[in-house]
Amino acid sequence: MPEQVKVSYYNPPGAPPVLGMYSHVARMQPGEIAFIAGQVSVDGGGNVIGVGDLARQVEQTFANMGAILRDLGATFESVVQFTTYLTDADSIPAWMSARAALFPSGAYPPNTLLVVARLVKPEFLIEVEAIARLAA
Repeated sequence: MPEQVKVSYYNPPGAPPVLGMYSHVARMQPGEIAFIAGQVSVDGGGNVIGVGDLARQVEQTFANMGAILRDLGATFESVVQFTTYLTDADSIPAWMSARAALFPSGAYPPNTLLVVARLVKPEFLIEVEAIARLAA
């Protein structure tokens, strides 16, 4: 079994306060990293899941991300950074609520949140990409 990768999240005292559920910094020991393409809310057959339902799309998107991380021998605790794309600024509170459920420890990886006009299909409300540190 691969070693557990430790990524530490923190907010330096000289940094401004965070404006959401993220950390300013992720630190890790040198090693192999994976850049994971944006994941969206589709099932194994490529069918869109949760049309019009952000909470359901967050759940499916992170299920897809989790499957990829597992295939790489990693976990969400291995994530160094997320980039999140939402199609509606009014969805930010729902996104924050879903994110809190995904990270109950309150240790959040750095995350850049962007609100965009549209994703690859109009049914998608969220897309998330990640950078993860892999075990040796």
